[in-house]
Amino acid sequence: MYDTAPQDARPGTGTAPAKPVPAGLLYTLRVAIVAQAVTLVVTASLAGQSVSTDGAMGEAHVMAGMLVHLVALVQIICAVLVWRPGRGAGWPALVSFGLFLVGMAQHFTWELLSAHVPNGVILFGLITAMLLWAWSPGASRRR
Repeated sequence: MYDTAPQDARPGTGTAPAKPVPAGLLYTLRVAIVAQAVTLVVTASLAGQSVSTDGAMGEAHVMAGMLVHLVALVQIICAVLVWRPGRGAGWPALVSFGLFLVGMAQHFTWELLSAHVPNGVILFGLITAMLLWAWSPGASRRR
């Protein structure tokens, strides 16, 4: 017979598609992710300058690292808001928490370069995954 489901319904369910994640929540998370990426690039740049200037930029590197922690906390809050009330994906909240933990490991392993440098690579990998997801069309899909 005739299918009475709306044209934009989910196939096989007969229900209307879910509304996307609220734009304000998603945009706020995107801003936090970009801010995290920028602070990580600045921090890494200051680390390189510190090595090449015999530690003269070391204090700036430490201060930028503290800013990374602050932005990571904001990012966790935004990701949880997208996940819970926004009904978005939950994994960005977990990755954001992972970014915070790895950032804290960076803080405590600053004298041990054999741990500090790989942790920095992990940070860049995680933030790259977050950037790719946040600006993809799938970021606005509800779960």
